[in-house]
Amino acid sequence: MSSVPFHYVDLRTFCYDTEDEKRVEAALRTYLPEECELERQVTTGHHGDRIVVLSARLENADDVRVVLDRLVELPDYDTFLDELDDRVSEDCSLYLTLDKQAAFRGEPRQGDGITLRAKVEAYPAKRESAVANAREALEARADR
Repeated sequence: MSSVPFHYVDLRTFCYDTEDEKRVEAALRTYLPEECELERQVTTGHHGDRIVVLSARLENADDVRVVLDRLVELPDYDTFLDELDDRVSEDCSLYLTLDKQAAFRGEPRQGDGITLRAKVEAYPAKRESAVANAREALEARADR
């Protein structure tokens, strides 16, 4: 398989005191390869409440493809593609937030709760090149 034009993809979510950590982990795993290891960091909120930060960094092309395959399943995938120009920053990072509740049900959907940041390869490192590379990679996954 050919490579994908991403240096890495980071996915992160927070598990608050009112949430079941196993359910939050299951939601995050909706976007991850099966055997992906999660980083778990326990921290404290402003009011002393416990917050667990769950995150994963995917650097392997096959692992990144798993994430891309889930993104092309978004119900508003065409809108997401249309918004790529607004979702890629000057440092060539693609940003997207995903619905944590829908992810727990196994449904990829834009919303709140899970943050995705993908560093797009672009040579030279220009936002326009990164947008074009991200679009091409997503369209290639959708055409499979």
